[in-house]
Amino acid sequence: MTEAKGASGTVHWIGAGLSTGSGLAAICDAAARVRLWHRTEERAERSLAARGLSGRAEPRAYTLPALTAELAPGDVVVSMLPAPEHAPLLAACVAHGAHFACSSYVSDAVLEQVPAAERAGVVVLTECGLDPGIDHLFAHSLIARAQQAIGAESAASYSLTSYCGGIPAVPNDFKYRFSWAPAGVLGALRSPARYVEDGAVTTAVRPWEATRPHEIDGETFEVYPNRDSVPFLDQYGLPEAWKPGSFVRGTLRLDGWLHAWDAVFEELKAGDDQRIAALAQELAAAYPTTEADRDRVVLAVSLEVRGGPGPGEDWSGRYLLDLEGTADESAMARCVSRTLALGVRHILDGTLPPGLSRAAETAERSEAWLAELAQDGVDFTLRAG
Repeated sequence: MTEAKGASGTVHWIGAGLSTGSGLAAICDAAARVRLWHRTEERAERSLAARGLSGRAEPRAYTLPALTAELAPGDVVVSMLPAPEHAPLLAACVAHGAHFACSSYVSDAVLEQVPAAERAGVVVLTECGLDPGIDHLFAHSLIARAQQAIGAESAASYSLTSYCGGIPAVPNDFKYRFSWAPAGVLGALRSPARYVEDGAVTTAVRPWEATRPHEIDGETFEVYPNRDSVPFLDQYGLPEAWKPGSFVRGTLRLDGWLHAWDAVFEELKAGDDQRIAALAQELAAAYPTTEADRDRVVLAVSLEVRGGPGPGEDWSGRYLLDLEGTADESAMARCVSRTLALGVRHILDGTLPPGLSRAAETAERSEAWLAELAQDGVDFTLRAG
């Protein structure tokens, strides 16, 4: 197996939007040299100043050719750009022997380049944010704990649910505030969701129509399936002897969200692309996240395993992350950027293998990363037994 190319100590952080939080400062602590690439050098410098990082990172005006001209073997490129821009960035990394990291889901265009990256000794770290990211760490940890208690060879059925949401800390009448592209929020709702329910693969053509109440420590939320959960059955390495009763990765919203969005859903059902694009802008203007607002992130991952009829053959566990933003940093930026920074630190120290890694990938590494995240100020709780 090819070994990962030794890290040079230089990190290129590309983009300084809403998800770039204190993780950038953590990178400045860990790396020998950091360059922040933004739309213009002036904006990059302003972003550094706003985060108290002036002089600790070099501001740069981003274009792909400008970045490529400064890439050296062993550098690490951290992309905070939209997912469609990752594939060209990764191609530049592979060509120059530089490592790549992002918080987004793996696209087909990125997957196609993984074999070449592995041959070049390049680490491709993806899905290393909040969701996807911390949710993967929680799931790997719970599955390993359940296997230790039940046994991987024992016939069992299980329910694994993973729900995450960025919601207002103080509820409003709309039960939501927009902190990222409104078109993306509406687009996700227009995409069918696939998941396992009652032991069978199920598709919700309109995900919001599968919304149901979900209680967490006495507080009621609303949850619905999102994207395609089914591939994660294999990605999480669940024992073959265990059969899924339910397996859902989805979105969490405040109680009352479904009713508050009735008019939005009518527009989505009508399917007029031009009208939906206009609606996205109207909603963003009506319900923005302002500097006075505080966000809240809730991530709940639960696993219940039912074994044979005898005592002691059932197991359940749950991780819960419930954080509120502060005047200095949103909860979303803290979770995404600190998790990504943690992954980058492990590229720098050479502990990640070449090729594709979705967050930590293994239970052992997940436990170690969770301990580090807790030290980094990302608080969560575990209930298991």
